[in-house]
Amino acid sequence: MRLIKRLDSFILGNFLTLFAGTFCISLFVVMMQFLWKYINDLIGKGLSFDVYVEFFFYAAETLVPLALPLAILLASLISFGNLGERLELLSIKAAGISLIRTMRPLIILVSLLSLGSFHFQNKIVPEAQQKLLQMITSLKMKSPELDIPEGVFYDGIENINLYVKHKNEETGMLYDVIIYNMQDGVNRAHIILADSARLETTSDKLHLLLHLYQGEQFENLSSNALQTRNVPYRRETFVEKHFIIDFDTNFNLADQEDVAGSARTKTMAQLTHDIDSMECYYDSLSVEFYNNMQRYTLSVPHKQRLSDFDSLTLAGFDNSMKKDLEKEEKVYQAQKQKTAFTVPLSSVNIDTLYAQASSQGKQRIIMDALQKAGFQEMDANSKADVMEYGDKQIRLHEIQFWQKITMALACLIFFFVGAPLGAIIRKGGLGFPVVVAVIIFILYYIIDTGAMKVSREGGMPVWIGMWLSTLVMAPLGVFFTVKSNNDSAVFNIDAYINLWKKFLGIRPKRNIVRKEVIINDPDYADMHKTLEQLITTSREYLGSLPRSTFFGYMAYIFRYFFSKREDMKAEGIMHITEYVVEVLSNSKDRKVLRLLNGYPVMETRDFRFYRRRRKDLRAVIKYSEKIKDYIYANILSVQ
Repeated sequence: MRLIKRLDSFILGNFLTLFAGTFCISLFVVMMQFLWKYINDLIGKGLSFDVYVEFFFYAAETLVPLALPLAILLASLISFGNLGERLELLSIKAAGISLIRTMRPLIILVSLLSLGSFHFQNKIVPEAQQKLLQMITSLKMKSPELDIPEGVFYDGIENINLYVKHKNEETGMLYDVIIYNMQDGVNRAHIILADSARLETTSDKLHLLLHLYQGEQFENLSSNALQTRNVPYRRETFVEKHFIIDFDTNFNLADQEDVAGSARTKTMAQLTHDIDSMECYYDSLSVEFYNNMQRYTLSVPHKQRLSDFDSLTLAGFDNSMKKDLEKEEKVYQAQKQKTAFTVPLSSVNIDTLYAQASSQGKQRIIMDALQKAGFQEMDANSKADVMEYGDKQIRLHEIQFWQKITMALACLIFFFVGAPLGAIIRKGGLGFPVVVAVIIFILYYIIDTGAMKVSREGGMPVWIGMWLSTLVMAPLGVFFTVKSNNDSAVFNIDAYINLWKKFLGIRPKRNIVRKEVIINDPDYADMHKTLEQLITTSREYLGSLPRSTFFGYMAYIFRYFFSKREDMKAEGIMHITEYVVEVLSNSKDRKVLRLLNGYPVMETRDFRFYRRRRKDLRAVIKYSEKIKDYIYANILSVQ
């Protein structure tokens, strides 16, 4: 029992040490990705150091749930890879301790980390997201730091384009200055030419002081100057002129209410409440829109009365409709007000009404119909935009709701992927395990991001999109855990290489060298008889094979599938050849060993290599004769 506790502390110690380093690395990687997204809002704004610290602190808090699964994957992969590489995992299994039992303390630890990640996302991340969005909004509204380039027009100041030909970096003086001041509008633009100028920022950093020296100012005096041929203008020559320009360079934090409605700033309880509220609101709104559009399918405007239709024939109206029209007219006359009524489309003969109208009446009817159809289309599009916006907001809230669960569960899934995979690979360090971990995480991130975008656009249900990456990675973790627990060589590279070579027909070459110690010398007399038998059998089998033509090849395939007699002979030849090589490899004679290397490594039954079979048989006959003759002439004759 004490050994088990020591093993648990040993496993935990190795994992926690690696987890601390991998978490810092993972957080740094995701922070760099986040930084490149907002680099344009940070550079050139003249922000103080405390603003940068606050910005990166809140950004780090929001990215912790994303960095945590990657850190667990890396730590578990490297930790169990080190155990396998140092044969410690083999010793643990030899002691009768299974892999699942070895992983038990880490399973408990990672489960606690998953729960902590869920609590962190539900309580801390929403507040950090709100602060971060508030700072991002403020950074986008922040005026850039004033840095006027030479030789180009600078538009960093609102409503002013400034051109400087040369500037003195030490004194801050600007030379050959052209200014287009459009604060009074484009039609009344102020054009200023000056030999030199100087820009200063006020102490409160809310204004710019522009000092101009030796120049001229041109101003249009007509507001519609672009539409007239002769434009009056005013020209002013000055020795020195000063302007005050609004230019707020302070960092002003945006209002918190501007970002409070974002789904990323809400807890699960708030998300659930807001989803229910929005669904009820937009459901009732959709019913109201539907009833409103049904109510005004075909109606008579409020301006018109029954007397307005005197010039038209009411032949298409039935008697009940005529009575309704008369009653409506009486109500109108009694109340002395404009009344609208709806005429059912099935009760009106539109063609008859239109045919009885005059040409001007027809034109007026068509224009009114087109106008009303246009209004109906605009109203329908407006209502559709409102409903589409509501559906998108509901989907965004549902995405944030499910993401808090799936990101926390990803910690546990990545552990069951990384730990068994490290035990299978048996490679530690920051080499191959890091490559595998990055590939797995990129696969997870691509699936998760792609499914989330499709769900956000309404292409699939939100819960399916947010759980898709988990449904893909969970079976992978189960597969690796089962294979590792059963000591399966899933990632035995040599096995895959040999399988691929076998499929392609790539054969190894013999490399027989002289042995330092030989216990039993070969019986050369027996080998001489065996070689004669091998030569005879090979020649008989070679003679029975069809010729190396198309028809011969087809006959060989037919024999391959429907007869095993010839293939049994081929397997016998292969076994005799390997027996000869095995026995004569104990020879001390170098020429015998050299001739043995000429024997091909023959395949078993494979109809693809028919021509190679004939070539192998010729090689077997050739080298068997050479070895037989050499043994008879140089060994047996001497004995």
